Amino acid sequence: MDEQRGPGGGPPRWWRHGPPWGHLRDAAERGTRRPWRSTLLLTVFVLGGSNFAAQAQEGQRASLDVFARVLLLVGSGLLLWRKRYPVAVAFGTAVAAMVYLGAGYAYGPVFLTVAVACFSAIVAGHRRAAWSAVGMLWAGHVLVAHWLYRWLPPTGDTAASWWQEVAVATWVVAIVAVAELARVRREQWAGERAERAQAARRRADEERLRIARELHDVLAHSISVINVQAGVGLALLDTDPEQARTALTTIKEASKEALGEVRQVLDTLRTPGDAPRAPAPGLDRLPELVEQAAGAGLAVEVEGEPPRLPPGADLAAFRIVQEALTNVVRHSGSRHARVRVEHGGGALRLCVDDDGPATGADAGGSGNGLAGMRERAAALGGTIEAGPRADGGFRVLAVLPLKVKEDR
Repeated sequence: MDEQRGPGGGPPRWWRHGPPWGHLRDAAERGTRRPWRSTLLLTVFVLGGSNFAAQAQEGQRASLDVFARVLLLVGSGLLLWRKRYPVAVAFGTAVAAMVYLGAGYAYGPVFLTVAVACFSAIVAGHRRAAWSAVGMLWAGHVLVAHWLYRWLPPTGDTAASWWQEVAVATWVVAIVAVAELARVRREQWAGERAERAQAARRRADEERLRIARELHDVLAHSISVINVQAGVGLALLDTDPEQARTALTTIKEASKEALGEVRQVLDTLRTPGDAPRAPAPGLDRLPELVEQAAGAGLAVEVEGEPPRLPPGADLAAFRIVQEALTNVVRHSGSRHARVRVEHGGGALRLCVDDDGPATGADAGGSGNGLAGMRERAAALGGTIEAGPRADGGFRVLAVLPLKVKEDR
């Protein structure tokens, strides 16, 4: 923790750029921030366009007065809340536009505020509300243009053409269709982002599981050898110093190898994506396993010639044999084990046998050895069978479906 603090024992380095939960606060602010710029530009456009439309339709529609400009400002200003209250804004802009048209003011960009509000509502998922608001505006316009126009300004107004209503309905359908398309596309993007995030979490979980298996297999095997040799060294320290020295030498070599493999695993965490500094172990290192097991008092007989395998399968096969021999050292009273390697028909078979019997003593293991072996085999599409034999021994049989490379 000290290395994360700033100079002079000040706050941690990451605090200089804000607390770790700052991105959550920023996301929340972005979600509630009002769209001032777009609303201001739209308001200017609506006011300017309405003035131009009023001049073009002078004598046919009522001139813009204070009430008209208030309605235009209200309809445009409501768009500031279109992200937080999309339904209310959709209906509010529709009502403002309907009152504007009912007052006899000039046709113009007043419909644009309704279009933007309904677009936002549909994209936010409020489809029925947006359709209802648009339908209410269109029905109100039909009512005003074909019936109420007799009693509403401007004086002497006539009924609108039904072709005009068809044109308005076409524009409404087009706007809503574009909004629906944007909503669908937005949902697709959200689904894709969720899938990518889930895939990233899954890859991270798989990587953590892989590293946990590697550390378990490395440490379990090496510490088992160290434990046995430490017991031998303590027992022979006074009576046979030379044999005790041999046990201590074995402990030193096993601990050095374990540290090297642990360092290699941890290096993959510090520099992800870089090539490992040392090649991953494979079945070509079976003689080293035999030698280490001999140091722990276990004689191992190997039958069969290991084939050449892809790196991932080679590592899995090596770790399965290593864990199986570690379990013999820990849990079996037998001092002899057999490793049989067979391949053919696109499959590799690894069989590790000991004659038992089980000691029944607590060997200090985590209980994850067999589970780790099964996970390694399952990752390659293979299987693991482990259990006692009828004659009292124990067998681990791994079948890995592999395409063996014949060239060496």
